[in-house]
Amino acid sequence: MPPSPPNDPRAALFRNPDFRWMLSGTALTMLGDQFTLIALPWLVLQMTGDTLVLGTVLALMSVPRALFILVGGALVDRHSPKQVLMLTKYANLALLGVLSALVLTGALTLWMVYALSLAIGLATAFSIPAGTAMLPHVVPRTQLQAANGISMGIRQFTMFLGPLLAGLLIALFGDGTNGGGGAGGTSAGAVGNAMANATGIGVAFGLDALSFGLSAWTLSKVRLLPAVPAPSARPARPDGTAAPAVLASVAQGLAHFWRDRELRTCFLYWSAVAVLIMGPLHIAMPVLASSLPHLGAAAFGTLVGAHGAGTLAGMVASGMLPRLRWGSLGMTLLAFDATIGLLFIPMGVIGALWQGIALMLAIGLLGGFMQVRIFTWIQQRVPPALIGRAMALFMFIFMGLAPISAAVTGWVMRGITLAQLFAGCGGALVVVAALAFLLTPLRQVNDAPGPAAR
Repeated sequence: MPPSPPNDPRAALFRNPDFRWMLSGTALTMLGDQFTLIALPWLVLQMTGDTLVLGTVLALMSVPRALFILVGGALVDRHSPKQVLMLTKYANLALLGVLSALVLTGALTLWMVYALSLAIGLATAFSIPAGTAMLPHVVPRTQLQAANGISMGIRQFTMFLGPLLAGLLIALFGDGTNGGGGAGGTSAGAVGNAMANATGIGVAFGLDALSFGLSAWTLSKVRLLPAVPAPSARPARPDGTAAPAVLASVAQGLAHFWRDRELRTCFLYWSAVAVLIMGPLHIAMPVLASSLPHLGAAAFGTLVGAHGAGTLAGMVASGMLPRLRWGSLGMTLLAFDATIGLLFIPMGVIGALWQGIALMLAIGLLGGFMQVRIFTWIQQRVPPALIGRAMALFMFIFMGLAPISAAVTGWVMRGITLAQLFAGCGGALVVVAALAFLLTPLRQVNDAPGPAAR
C-alpha cells in the first residue's frame, strides 16, 4: 500500500494521541450501547410479555432524552464538554451496574426498570451534546470533516457488530425465556421472580457498564486544545447587549425553519416517518424475533445487526456514487422511502430468519444511502449559526416522536397482529411518500444550498 500523502488529514488525526484516546472511548461506549439496545427490550418482553409495557419503558428512556437535550447543550456551552461528558459516563456506569446486578440476583421488579430507564434517558440527554461538542476541542478545524467521517464509520460498524454479539451473548448465557412472561404479562411485583436463566441479559448490561468505565478512563487522557470556543457559543450583539437566552434562541431557530418552505416540509415529512416507521419498529422487531422458533435474542440481535450492516453499506455506496439520483434529491428520497415501505409490508409474515435478514439489509442499504445526502443537504441549506438548532430539531423528531409512537404501538398491538402492524406501517409510509410527491414541494428539493447559507 502506498504511503499516505503528507497532507492526508486521516493520517494526521491518527498521529494525534488525544484523538486516538477519544476515538477509542467513543467506540467502546457505542459498542456497549448496542448491548443495552438488545438486552432492554428483550428483558421487558421476558418479564411481562406485554408490548404496552415495552413501549412505556422505551418512552421513559427516550422522551426525557429528547426534551432535555437542548438543556444539555446549554450546559455544555457554559461548562467544559469534557467535564459534562465525564459526569454522564460515571452516571451511566452506576445505573447500568445496578441494573446488571438486579438482573443477575433476580431482585429486579418492574418499577425498578421504569426508574432506571428514566434515569438512563436523562443522563443521555447530557452525554449526546457533550459528545458532539468534544471533537472541535480535540482536533483542529481543518481536520473536523475527516474526524467526523471516521467517527460516523465507527458508529455504523458498531451498529452492525454490537447487536450480533449482544444477541449471541444473551442466547448463550441465558435470555430469560424459561421465565413466566406469557402473553398476558405478569404483575409488577412478581416479574422479578418470573425471570429464570437471565444471566445473559445481566451480563450484557454489565458489559455496557464496563464500556462506560473504560471510556471514562480514556476520556481522562484527552487534553483539550487551548482557547477553542464552543461550537454553539453566541457572541454578544454589536450594541453590546447579551445574546438571546437558550429558549429564545430555540424559538428563533424554529421560526426560521418554519419560514423556509422546503425545510418545513422536510421536517414535517420526517416527523411522519418517525411516527409511522421508527416508533413501531422499536416494538415490532423484538416481538418479531421472539416469534421465530428456537432463536430468541440471537434472532433479535441478528435482525438489528443486519440493518446496521445495510446502513453502513449504504453510506459507503453514497460516498462511491455521489451523483446517483433519480431526478432531484427529494425525488430520490421519496422513491427510496416508498420502496422501504414496500419492504416492510412482508416483514410480519416471514417464517425464517434469513428472510428477515434480507429485508433488513435492503432497508438499511436504502436508508444509509439517503442518510448521508440528507445530513449534507441540511448543512448546506441552513445558515451556520443555526446548524446546531437544526440538528437538535432533527434529533428531537427521532428521539421524541418515535418513542411516543412506540408507546402507542405497544397499546395498539394488544388488538392487532404483527403482520397487520408491519403491513399497516409499510403501507402508510408508501401513502405518505405519494402524498408528499403530489401535494408538497419535497420532490423539488435539490442539493444546492439555500439562499441564507450561501
